[in-house]
Amino acid sequence: MELQIVHFIRTVLLIQICLLWSGQCLSLHFTNQQPIYVIKGHSLILQVQLDLQDGERVAKVTWDYKANNSAKILTVAEFPGRVSNGRVTVDQQGSTLKIRDYHPADSGIYTVTVTNQSGQRRSEQQVVQEYLAVNHVSVMVNVSHCTLHCMEAWGTEPTFTWLHEQAAVTEEVGRVSADGTSLYISSSCCGHFTCVVSNKLGHSSGTYTAEPCERKNKATTAVVVCSLLMLLLVTSLVFLLWRRHRYQSNRRERLIEPYEDTL
Repeated sequence: MELQIVHFIRTVLLIQICLLWSGQCLSLHFTNQQPIYVIKGHSLILQVQLDLQDGERVAKVTWDYKANNSAKILTVAEFPGRVSNGRVTVDQQGSTLKIRDYHPADSGIYTVTVTNQSGQRRSEQQVVQEYLAVNHVSVMVNVSHCTLHCMEAWGTEPTFTWLHEQAAVTEEVGRVSADGTSLYISSSCCGHFTCVVSNKLGHSSGTYTAEPCERKNKATTAVVVCSLLMLLLVTSLVFLLWRRHRYQSNRRERLIEPYEDTL
């Protein structure tokens, strides 16, 4: 956000200065100010926005490329003019550069230079990197605070998800940090805690194993056993009372003689 504000202020000042000097001013900026990440085999598309004044027109557009850790600058495309190879095309009067079948060697810094009919030149740069899969996920624990930290090696745009005993972490188990990398455990620190890191290319995971949650399991088993014993005891008591009631009823019936009904 701060970079966008600085870029906007710089553009406004540049326009004002140019208008005072010559009545014309060439301004341009990339539609995406952040570094661009491209998946291997996909297409890289760079687009620059041109802000032309009345009567101003573009005479030439040049796209240059410098690989990471290299001082050599190569011209990728010119408009009007040529392109470096069959994978490269330019559209929209040179304001859009497209490279098909992107591979890691295409990563680096791309510079677009625009020249107007008065010979004024303006340049802007865009950083391009390969979109990488997540790798080497690990979980570290802070025992004193019962906090787990998830780390990932170099994946692009990683997202973090926590599981406890293969189920999603609930508020009863713990609280996840805003960026998802940390889990603050609020219940007993036991069982298996798994951190799953994912992005567009897949996912990877790491697990921290604490002491088994035996106490909870034992307590649950004890409750079940006690409940069964209580149910058995009540059933036996009801059966005994029923038998006693039936015995007493039969005994009263036998005490009444048949001839007493005829009196």
